[in-house]
Amino acid sequence: MPPPAGCEPAPVHRIDSEADLAHGLACLVAADPRLAAVLATGGAPPLRRRAAGFAGLAAIVVGQQVSTASAAAIGARLFAAIDPFEPAAIVRARPARLAQVGLSTPKIKALKAIARAIRDGSLDLDGLATLPADAAHEALCAVHGIGPWTADSYLLFCLGHADAWPAGDLALQEAARLAFGLDARPTARQLAVLAEPWRPWRGVAAFLLWTYYRTAKGREAVPPAAPLATN
Repeated sequence: MPPPAGCEPAPVHRIDSEADLAHGLACLVAADPRLAAVLATGGAPPLRRRAAGFAGLAAIVVGQQVSTASAAAIGARLFAAIDPFEPAAIVRARPARLAQVGLSTPKIKALKAIARAIRDGSLDLDGLATLPADAAHEALCAVHGIGPWTADSYLLFCLGHADAWPAGDLALQEAARLAFGLDARPTARQLAVLAEPWRPWRGVAAFLLWTYYRTAKGREAVPPAAPLATN
């Protein structure tokens, strides 16, 4: 079956609506027929989007390596304490004040580094939306405190970048093992190679595999993030 129109590579494909997600799924299945069985088993993934910008990126940093409940509590206290939540306010905030809301020292350093990078112009969050996934990923990871997981989560969930690929996510690796009958869970490098044929829709493939994982394992797989500021 030929792929639908609009599947060809482009600088950036976006997932801004359910229609975008459905189109990406159709392109994926046309590119790799094995994914039809994954889709049939797990069902169509829901559209998952969060607010972009500094608050969105900060929420992902807050949510690293903590439970959803802890991330929610810390995020709520942070956004209440820093209002309006802007890079300049984080740059000025005393570390002790940020620690009082529950942030660890590494997360305080990360938020301050991100805030300074935005203030100084070395990180253009708005411009990331126009960059190819690999270039946007590299730009984010160049900032202290932003690792691959944070970068890919921001690109996928906050910007709706259709080609963001969080290859280091353990649930995604396990989903691929189950879906394709692999002998062992693939490493991040192996998962990156596996996903090459799915460009420029690797982010849609991530949503698909996370949904498959939820069906296969009976538990949620999408990485948690803290609640976003409402101001």
